Amino acid sequence: MAVGTAPPAHRWRGHWATEDDTQAFARALASSPAITHATLTLQGDLGAGKTTLVRHLLRALGVQGRIKSPTYAVVEPHSAVACPLMPAGVPLQIWHFDFYRFNDPREWEDAGFRELFASPGLKLVEWPERAGEFLPVIDLQIDIQPDDMTTSPTTDPEQDTQRTVQATALTPTGQRLLAALA
Repeated sequence: MAVGTAPPAHRWRGHWATEDDTQAFARALASSPAITHATLTLQGDLGAGKTTLVRHLLRALGVQGRIKSPTYAVVEPHSAVACPLMPAGVPLQIWHFDFYRFNDPREWEDAGFRELFASPGLKLVEWPERAGEFLPVIDLQIDIQPDDMTTSPTTDPEQDTQRTVQATALTPTGQRLLAALA
């Protein structure tokens, strides 16, 4: 299980020693009804584990089928038909954005994402800084960083999955999401 603490009411800090910890974190977030209409940003370098977290979160919410990275498409829509947080027969709409390829924050506005962000559902945003000031209110900011370790040929391969994680609530919705991690 992911080891973490939540000193102030607006921040959770933890450590993921394995991918199972990432999955446990995703399941905890998916247990909060606040997730059904929230905007989460995922920050970290290439290979930090942002898309892995998204995949675990989408599975925990009931998304079936292939979950691919939106790196080239910029946005991938998902529908969780069997989401336990939604009324029977009502799917949870989810949009997974990846702004890595944006060269200018105005590309967010030009792409017409304002309507998607205004609609009900979950928005997951990788590389949010590339959208600049155009990005609407963020509920929960998740920073994922690989642990600083010296890697040698004798190092345990499991260490490659170790991460330091910080989740920061920026709104009351974000605080409800943090409460699910406690």
